[in-house]
Amino acid sequence: MASNSSLFSLEQVLNVIGVLTVLWLSLKIVLVIGQVFRVHVLSEKWKGVDVASYGPWAVVTGATAGIGKAYAHELARRGLNVVLISRSMEKLKQVAAEIEEQHSQSTKVIQADFTQGSELYETIRANLQGLEIGILVNNVGQTKNRPGYFLDDDNLDKYIDDMVNCNTLSITKVFDDFFSQALGIEYRSKGIIVQSVMPLFVESNLSTHVKRFWKISAKTFARQALNSVGLTSRTPGCFSHYVQVQAGCGGIFSSFRKLQSASSAPASPPSHAKSSRFPPDGHVKEWGC
Repeated sequence: MASNSSLFSLEQVLNVIGVLTVLWLSLKIVLVIGQVFRVHVLSEKWKGVDVASYGPWAVVTGATAGIGKAYAHELARRGLNVVLISRSMEKLKQVAAEIEEQHSQSTKVIQADFTQGSELYETIRANLQGLEIGILVNNVGQTKNRPGYFLDDDNLDKYIDDMVNCNTLSITKVFDDFFSQALGIEYRSKGIIVQSVMPLFVESNLSTHVKRFWKISAKTFARQALNSVGLTSRTPGCFSHYVQVQAGCGGIFSSFRKLQSASSAPASPPSHAKSSRFPPDGHVKEWGC
């Protein structure tokens, strides 16, 4: 009798543990779905913050095309004046004229080529003096015309410098992500919001090689991304990209890539890399940060 009673008690304990585990997992799923719904759906009506309340001016880098241009227009639509920073004065004047005509907001243009290094920041700082700036969209970036090996570049020295100065290549974007998260934690108590936006493919000059099915318009992306400010500190920017990340890049595609990588022989490094920073045999013997 004592043995049967002991087994019965053990079965009850395990049943309770099982029920609590199911309830805990169900609660986590509900909370995740609720957060996603709040960030990407309800934010169309109830936005995270009023971006115009942080100051009358916004600064957007890489503001003459793609995501940057869309952000500039969306910020102006929400009542902010916009400082446009890019390397083409002709395109800057064109976008500025569009914003002033369509949204009746003031603009200021600053011509800057971010591949030139840190020297240009003094010029930018001087041009921003006297403006009450509440929003910064650090969007400037560039990419290669086609995917390729890191060392397989005709001017690798310049490419490495551009990678650091102008957000080129995935590894610098990963740094931006962690840096943004760290800044957000450090300055949260001061009322400063830092959001890391990590989009997939958006219609722009940098994604002409991607099929339209996988892309979202820059205008829609900017609207949805700005809606989420104050609701999440790290986001793919829009609901479409969130679904792609969860269903594809973070799941099935990721598993496929790992399987493919495990079954493939390692690729030989390019033998004609032209850089004084790497040995002539093409092998990277030291790379630190």
